[in-house]
Amino acid sequence: MTSTRFWRQAALVLTLACVGFAGVASARIKLITLPVRERVEVRLEHEAATFVEEERIVPLLAGANQVDFSWANTRVDADSIVFRVLGEEDVRVLSVSYPPGEDALVWHVYAPKTSAARVRISYLLGGISKKYNYRALVSHDEKSLTLAQYVRVRNDANEAFTKAGLWLRPEQRIERQLGRAQTREILIERWREVPVVKTFSVGEAVYGWLDQPRQKLKVALHYLLKNDTASGLGTAPLPAGKARIFQDDGAGANAFLGEDWGRRTALGEEMRLFLGLSRDVVVERKVHKNERERIEGNLFDQHIILRYRVENFKNGSVRLYVEESLNSLKRSFVDNSPRLPQWAIGPQTNFQLTVDARRTSVDALVFYAQIPPAKDGKAEKTDLDLHLVLKNEW
Repeated sequence: MTSTRFWRQAALVLTLACVGFAGVASARIKLITLPVRERVEVRLEHEAATFVEEERIVPLLAGANQVDFSWANTRVDADSIVFRVLGEEDVRVLSVSYPPGEDALVWHVYAPKTSAARVRISYLLGGISKKYNYRALVSHDEKSLTLAQYVRVRNDANEAFTKAGLWLRPEQRIERQLGRAQTREILIERWREVPVVKTFSVGEAVYGWLDQPRQKLKVALHYLLKNDTASGLGTAPLPAGKARIFQDDGAGANAFLGEDWGRRTALGEEMRLFLGLSRDVVVERKVHKNERERIEGNLFDQHIILRYRVENFKNGSVRLYVEESLNSLKRSFVDNSPRLPQWAIGPQTNFQLTVDARRTSVDALVFYAQIPPAKDGKAEKTDLDLHLVLKNEW
């Protein structure tokens, strides 16, 4: 080989190397601005974290490529980032590196030929919050209501999402734009003709006294609805949220009744919405009996009869809920020990009661009874005697 031919070949090799180097350098792509997202899904199901999944079309040159992903001034969890190439079996991710001092990482991607590949990038993102709220419109006869569920999404992640799929639960996707520092309130569901029960509740430890010297209890009003299929609900738990309550006044307008914080309501459970205090139902609570029955030695049972004198001034019967703290009764009539009480409902109970099994515990007895309506505009006094036995005390 002559020296002239050698140098010509050497120059050609050097030129090809430079071209190859330029090709690798030009394959370095800043994903924060280029290319744009083709698709983005923002999953908000979890209370504490937001999962973002986006797809982009990335141009790749034959050979090695460097794909940059940076998230300056956004709250991306760097340890959660995952990069996948879709539909291109020969395109491989060789390695990943983190430039020092930067909110960025670089994927080294091999492509057998120059092409455009669809990639999927997923990560956890902070700064996006959501709150649920409800609007309940009760019918004029207070037998049913229309329940509207809204979600308010706030984007403080310093990242804008155009035409994003927002997932509020696994089977519920809505498509919305979510800009930087933007708050959106979105109607999620509207359930019509949901059966509702108006309840009246008393409890010395829970609601307190209206007039303690006269032993009159506060009577709390609630609307009660059940999250089940029989009520037209029951497809998913109802998240906690503020509920604004209105009633059809029968004249074509809606009257505002109040607002309450509805607790998270699982499938099959009841949501109770507080309305205020009742003036139509009056309840006095007195200790009618307080006696000890010796078992053996220092062991005894404490028998307590609580008499609830109820006056119902309404034209219809009402459901009265009673909540009694067994620990409070034990402290009042036995002792102040931290020992949890053993208790039972005694035989001298003189009315038909239904125990609320979901809310009754070692410490609390929750039950309800139906109270008859007023007759000829006059309330009749109904005495409910509840016999409680605190067992095996000493």
